[in-house]
Amino acid sequence: MLSVVIPAYKDPLVHKTIDSLLTNAEGEIEIIPVLDGYWPETPITNDERVRVVHLGKNRGMRGAINAGVDVARGEFIMRSDQHCAFAKGYDRILTATCQPNWIVTATRYFLDPIKWEIMDIPPVIYEKLVIQGNVKFSGRPWRERDEERKDIMIDETMAMQGSMWVMPRKWWVEVIGELQTEGYGQMYQDSHEMVFKTWQAGGKMMINKNTWFAHKHRNFVAGRHEGTKENPSLRNESGLYALSVWRDYYEKEIRPKWGI
Repeated sequence: MLSVVIPAYKDPLVHKTIDSLLTNAEGEIEIIPVLDGYWPETPITNDERVRVVHLGKNRGMRGAINAGVDVARGEFIMRSDQHCAFAKGYDRILTATCQPNWIVTATRYFLDPIKWEIMDIPPVIYEKLVIQGNVKFSGRPWRERDEERKDIMIDETMAMQGSMWVMPRKWWVEVIGELQTEGYGQMYQDSHEMVFKTWQAGGKMMINKNTWFAHKHRNFVAGRHEGTKENPSLRNESGLYALSVWRDYYEKEIRPKWGI
């Protein structure tokens, strides 16, 4: 079974996201919307595959993901943002070939959340992990690799946005443990933390091009979770903390391995 954890905070698109997950699943799934200290005006879909978790107070994105994984029952864990659409059979395709030490994402399109349609913008496939402005790690579209490896449908990649990923639950328990909030804060650098931990444990970050998801385009700002009074975003602090922890490993081991 695949357990889909959705950290949710005041975004009405969470309902369409859940509907897309339910409609396009081909196997056994459970969807776990984690309502981060709020109740939506429109109740969450009443479906036996949906298990709502309500946090009594706002914990922030990392805390909400940790809470969702804690109650997940599936062999595989999936994280989805609260404003995403999915291809038919996404669950079957992403789990069928997922190895015990992999984190897997899919081709990422850009979603127009008003029309609920994929936008006419090239998708993001491979991403290169870079240090941006000497203040944070960032994934950048890697178009040269897209072309060079276009015929390889399941392949290693260097970074992901973090809005959608799948991994075996056992890998989360034994390697990730939980998303750390000390130093990082609650909102950012989560995908990089997981990828670095995975690499150190001998695992891989993979892209499965046999399926896709679409994430709300940044031009549509409504519903973006940028932190709360209780849990401010701490974007700059998070990036600098991640660099303090992982920069040496990145420079000495990861960059030489990838030849960048």
